Amino acid sequence: MKKVYNFSAGPAVLPSSVLKKVQDEMLDYADSGMSVMELSHRSSLFQAIIDDAECLLRELMSIPDHYSVLFLQGGASLQFSMIPMNLAQNKKVAYVNSGSWSEKAIEEALKIPDLTVDVIASSQQDQFKKVPTIPAVTADYDYLHITTNNTIEGTTYFEVPTGIEIPVIADMSSNILSSEYDVSDFGLIYAGAQKNIGPAGLTVVIIRKDLIRLVDNLPAMLDYSVQEKNNSMYNTPPTFAIYVAKLVFEWLKELGGVKSIEAINRKKAQLLYDYLDQSSLFSSPVERGSRSLTNIPFVTGDAAIDKQFVEEAEKAGFVNLKGHRSVGGMRASLYNAFPIEGVTALIEFMDTFTKKTEEAPLHVSN
Repeated sequence: MKKVYNFSAGPAVLPSSVLKKVQDEMLDYADSGMSVMELSHRSSLFQAIIDDAECLLRELMSIPDHYSVLFLQGGASLQFSMIPMNLAQNKKVAYVNSGSWSEKAIEEALKIPDLTVDVIASSQQDQFKKVPTIPAVTADYDYLHITTNNTIEGTTYFEVPTGIEIPVIADMSSNILSSEYDVSDFGLIYAGAQKNIGPAGLTVVIIRKDLIRLVDNLPAMLDYSVQEKNNSMYNTPPTFAIYVAKLVFEWLKELGGVKSIEAINRKKAQLLYDYLDQSSLFSSPVERGSRSLTNIPFVTGDAAIDKQFVEEAEKAGFVNLKGHRSVGGMRASLYNAFPIEGVTALIEFMDTFTKKTEEAPLHVSN
């Protein structure tokens, strides 16, 4: 079997032990004679899967009882619309623009009729090389929306605003379960699963129960109250993705939980950042205080050399290192399941590439 190190920003690497478990149970789950993908979502077997998944997630994130956990579909992108549709009771909301996904969330909120959308902080003027400072927020807003980790730009809020009178809404798609956060600091947390949780197709929403209310003329699939009332099964949920998510939660619990994995993630990220900071060829474009643990962009300063590096890296088994098309360069996504030996192997390859490039330069920019 071909061995590669997968640096994809998502869908991303999964724990090998989880994939092996899926393989072992693929044709016959729990002596049912059926695959998980064939189980009825109304069966007792699947009910146990989704109940266990919720219980494990609550334990891993210390989710209080007055929060509901929903397993939904549509990705984080659908939440860009669902959140203002459900929570903007007074038709005034505040957003922090820290990167591309924040911009998309703002764009979707602006489509809601009669909704005032105020961008109260932005780092766009700094090319999103850092997260913006969040100012005081007045109580007349329905909520404050932030993105805790910016997948494309490689920036992170490690600390979030506290003591705010309005709910803080967080898109945690790319760093949920990879860093410790206090769920009680948020009114709602949402995340696409395809980075740190499981396969694409599942979206996790953690919402404070007092924020769930009936909204007139809201389509049922977009209504948090309908989804909660039906225990995430108003329609057929993404059963296979929820099953794999449960296995990932079990894997993470066995590792020692979020505190333990954060320590591992910090070690992985520090190895790469230390190398970038002393490299004569590669560098990090992100300001130190905002650097992500999970998504690390880096550049050479020469697009032709960047392209050559990505091509040679892929041939050597380092795949999906090409940076997002909007920023270029390279990006190493080091999610929970990415092994530390992959980081050390990448650094060795980067060092070899640097020496070769310095001995026989490919291109000199004007």
